[in-house]
Amino acid sequence: MLSASPTLGTLLRHLIDLLDGEVEAAYAASNLTWRPRYTPILRVLMRDGGQSIKTIAQQIGISHSAVSQTVTQMVKDELVLLKPGADARERIVMLTAKTEAMIPRLQRQWTAVNQAAETLDQELSAPLSGVVKEAIAALTDQPFGQRIQAAAKTQSAV
Repeated sequence: MLSASPTLGTLLRHLIDLLDGEVEAAYAASNLTWRPRYTPILRVLMRDGGQSIKTIAQQIGISHSAVSQTVTQMVKDELVLLKPGADARERIVMLTAKTEAMIPRLQRQWTAVNQAAETLDQELSAPLSGVVKEAIAALTDQPFGQRIQAAAKTQSAV
């Protein structure tokens, strides 16, 4: 039986599109060539200096592959550069002067984005940021794959 209403995955993708699309448009309106997915990487590099892709992935909680793909795009956009690490496999991500010059403007934009997120939270029955944190914690305790397997077992028993 097909659901007449959008499923969780569809709703989440739509939410991300609504949020990221507008954030990216705000960057463009401020004459910043920047994508929202670059921000977590930049925050790690601002805080800790040059880091390996593996370390960045661990710090921001996303996959090595996702960080590597984003860093590759940032290299193309001349926002970061890669230097050899301690061994041949390791690459250290470093900020470029171009990005360092953008940081004050980016920080002002982040403040505006955070304020906008707070106003959104105030309009909802529960703060979106809190619900997302709760969902991440619950999925850390019991991954969604395990939940799917448990649900599938109840379906096969019917």
